[in-house]
Amino acid sequence: MPRFYARRRVSILAALTGLIASVALFNSPTASAALPTPVSAATARTYLASLTVATENRTGYDRDLFPTWITISGTCNTREYILKRDGTNVVTNSACTATSGSWYSPYDGATWTAASDLDIDHLVPLAEAWDSGASAWTTARRQAFANDVTRPQLIAVTDNVNQSKSDQDPAEWMPSVTSYRCTYVRAWVQVKYYYDLSVDSAEKSALTSYLANC
Repeated sequence: MPRFYARRRVSILAALTGLIASVALFNSPTASAALPTPVSAATARTYLASLTVATENRTGYDRDLFPTWITISGTCNTREYILKRDGTNVVTNSACTATSGSWYSPYDGATWTAASDLDIDHLVPLAEAWDSGASAWTTARRQAFANDVTRPQLIAVTDNVNQSKSDQDPAEWMPSVTSYRCTYVRAWVQVKYYYDLSVDSAEKSALTSYLANC
């Protein structure tokens, strides 16, 4: 009899443990775009102050000078890697193509269930990088920039929003979700600082203004 009650207590404890785990699972926040956390606003302000201010020059720009997408892991190329990183319950096939999942686009607040509705945005656009110093880089460095999954440079967003942004900088375009703008400018400055890219005067003014409110 004592053994029966001991087993029963163990059984009840296990059930309670499972229930607690289930509650924790359902109460945990759902995953959304998982851009690597950018530097703090204070650090971004310091970085911005050190960036060279220069006039932009697009002479000779060609998107093909920034090779995309490359293999990141296993069979996954950069786009597929970011879709897996930024989505919720993403299922992929043997070729790493996303066959199902859910994606939240922090630029416009939309949620999508088809990977075809998402673009992978270069937060600092390729043409903007070219204008700001990448024209002097080697192809290898431009490839590294275009496929950088370590810095806050790549993010899955609504395709037509990405197309509307195009190659504009923060003086010309910002996410419509205002609560995301601080994250966006912190990431922008971090990427520009890491790659030693310049800013133009209007861009610096806009970044300074946004960062002051972070």
